Amino acid sequence: MQNGIVIKSSRAGMTVLLDPNLPFEELLVAIAKKFKDSARFWGAVQMTLTLEGRRLTPEEEMAVVNTITENSQIDVLCLLDTDAQRIERCEKALNEKLMELSAQTGQFYRGTLRRGDTLESESSIIVIGDVEHGARITAKGNVIVLGGLKGSVTAGVSGNAQAVVMAFSMMPFQLRIGNCPIPTNEKHRRFGRGAMIACIRDGEIAFRPVKGRSIFGDMG
Repeated sequence: MQNGIVIKSSRAGMTVLLDPNLPFEELLVAIAKKFKDSARFWGAVQMTLTLEGRRLTPEEEMAVVNTITENSQIDVLCLLDTDAQRIERCEKALNEKLMELSAQTGQFYRGTLRRGDTLESESSIIVIGDVEHGARITAKGNVIVLGGLKGSVTAGVSGNAQAVVMAFSMMPFQLRIGNCPIPTNEKHRRFGRGAMIACIRDGEIAFRPVKGRSIFGDMG
């Protein structure tokens, strides 16, 4: 493999083939040079990234991603996993956790809520799918959306100011927690990239990214 890496791209994202025999530190140098030399070609883009050719630890994967972003204008949206067994284990663990949460905190709904759909819960609810514009969720507890939130959500309808709303992509048309709504001029605004959580802080709804913790950490 020439220069340690080969880059393949498509409309869906980028795949980087890594030399399995090159020492890792030398591999990072090769990646840095490759992406620095081709930075003008790629320009400022957002892409998914798939790494193939050698086994990497999570720390090594992060080092590769950081090397790419530091030497180009590429924004890596997510790192796609090609290990089928690992994906299956993760999906199984997620489903088990969702079943556990359903018994503890309320219910979960599997599927996409589309325009005109309404979902109500007497406790907390987890949606495994998207909430599209025109759909509405109302819950006395928390609302967790394992997908994109573009519709309307009300959490803590009984006046529970401790309730939270979490979504993998947070761009709600309307969002209310307890008696506190987001301002009208913030409708359909994207509140950061990746998973975000909304909660009441100092009498206002605040948004923060979900990082370095379980996405279910605020469900308790």
